[in-house]
Amino acid sequence: MFEAVKNVFKIEELKKKVLITLGLLIVYRVGCYIPTPGIDTFALNKFFENLAKTQGQTLLGILGIFTGGALDRLSIFALGVMPYISSSIIMQLLTAVIPALERLAKEGKAGYEKINQYTRYLTFFLCIVQGLFLAMWLENANNFQGISMVHDPGIVFKVITVLTLTCGTVFIMWLGEQIQERGIGNGISLIIMTSIISRIPSSLTQLYLLYSPFDASKRQIPATTLIALLVLWVLVVMAVILFTQAQRRIPVQYGKRVVGRRVYGGQSTYLPIRVDMSGVIAIIFAQSVILFPATLATFLPKKFAIVNFLQTLLQERGLWYNLVYVMLIFFFMYFYTAIVFNPSEISNNLKKYGGFIPGIRPGRTTGEYLDFVATRIVFVGALYVSLVAIFPNFIMNIFNVPSYALASFFGGTTLLIMVGVILDTMKQIEGQLMVRHYEGFIKGGSLKARR
Repeated sequence: MFEAVKNVFKIEELKKKVLITLGLLIVYRVGCYIPTPGIDTFALNKFFENLAKTQGQTLLGILGIFTGGALDRLSIFALGVMPYISSSIIMQLLTAVIPALERLAKEGKAGYEKINQYTRYLTFFLCIVQGLFLAMWLENANNFQGISMVHDPGIVFKVITVLTLTCGTVFIMWLGEQIQERGIGNGISLIIMTSIISRIPSSLTQLYLLYSPFDASKRQIPATTLIALLVLWVLVVMAVILFTQAQRRIPVQYGKRVVGRRVYGGQSTYLPIRVDMSGVIAIIFAQSVILFPATLATFLPKKFAIVNFLQTLLQERGLWYNLVYVMLIFFFMYFYTAIVFNPSEISNNLKKYGGFIPGIRPGRTTGEYLDFVATRIVFVGALYVSLVAIFPNFIMNIFNVPSYALASFFGGTTLLIMVGVILDTMKQIEGQLMVRHYEGFIKGGSLKARR
């Protein structure tokens, strides 16, 4: 592996791509510390600290992780890439249900660029809406905890905040596109991963303070707990890598065709169906849905009975929280798979090009078989994602460690994103190395999906 890293800097073109990627990520991280005008950043940071310690993990806490702390400081990148991610998911779902967009998606590069343009327009609209609601919330935040976060509230503050946050997200989109074109890896994914990794030092600091090696009177967790957490983290990462790479390979055989004097086809290949077909989409949707009521309850007066009911029902470590969370993950896994995986279309394409699954008749029977296999594969994937998602809650219950000290390590969403992006980037770098006849990250082999 170290030899592969050295080889990266021996290839001038690859070295240039890596350095450009690192440089643009540094620009992003610098922007996360540039505050939005008119904000008392100290009061805002204090508010989020109190919220994390008193309410546990909320929707604002998740957004704070995805923005690398930019939301906690309300920097110019406070909205992060979440509006763009939301727009991309919405357009992907609309493409599957609106015939006009579906036809556009089949037009190749021109259709992709048009859909990407619509995604940008939708991102711009979401930034304006989210920025306006965020500005209004900041002006009235002193009603919640008696903390004044805005120096001079009013229409001018709202306009400046909306423009600043919208321009910040558009600039992040541009950075992601530059990484995609001139660097290495998926730009937007690398930006999200950088945000998550930037929170790890804060979590390490919290663990250090909980352990307090030089003051036994303040120690809240023993050394054995830290060792157990480290071992469990390594095991969880290994399991996530295993299932991220796992796929069911359905064999496909193409019949021979004679055109003139040439014989085409006759080769054997396979159709891969990933175990985790939705990636992080299902867990993000499930987490957003289940945390939204609990987050809303923190900003409502305690005199409302619904507030106490929501906080009791959806306590982060409670049984009902985990049960509802798992049910939502299963629902979104099957829903997303039904949108993006079309067995009938795949079977028709195989039949069109002379392909067939051995032992299965082409056409409708092939579509039913693919649907049968995908349904059971998705169940295994949903079970795996659910275990990764609720595992931090078991860790907190067993070792009595607060969530703000573990969110960056054991958080289901963050762990899936980090592992997925790192594997994808390593595959791209390895591909560049092997094209130039260098060894990859694994001696005598390459990063491959598991069957």
